[in-house]
Amino acid sequence: MDDLFAPSDVSWTPVSPKLASVRRLNAAITFGVLGLVALLVLGMTVGWLYGVLALVVCAAGFAWSWVLVGRNQRSWKYAEREDELLVSHGIMFRELVVVPYGRMQFVDVTAGPLERAFGIATVELHTATPATDAKIPGLHPDEASRLRDRLSALGQAQAWGL
Repeated sequence: MDDLFAPSDVSWTPVSPKLASVRRLNAAITFGVLGLVALLVLGMTVGWLYGVLALVVCAAGFAWSWVLVGRNQRSWKYAEREDELLVSHGIMFRELVVVPYGRMQFVDVTAGPLERAFGIATVELHTATPATDAKIPGLHPDEASRLRDRLSALGQAQAWGL
């Protein structure tokens, strides 16, 4: 682990590489639609040269996002400890969220249409303080369900003082 503030005594679990595929497809749709709209609007109002230029800018934005999405996907990881869950992510600005099991109020598992098509899901942890909420995207649905059940059980046990 290359984080100076992350504990070194934990075993980190990475998220699925399919997360990058989902986010790249999402970027392709976004930049594609934006580029085509810009091409048509600018082409019919100002001139086709400006429309083509806008399309090239959108293509460059998509190419840049392709690289960033891959790096971002590789930065996501989580670790289960005895009393807390750690979630780390980020490239330039690293973030480490530590969620004590006793603070968890509920755990969600979500999957949008693209996530379902690629066979991944997101686990969202909710606490009383929104600053300590955390999410782990890019998990296999079986792992997401296992993590939800385990975290819910641990959260309930910790809240009851067991």
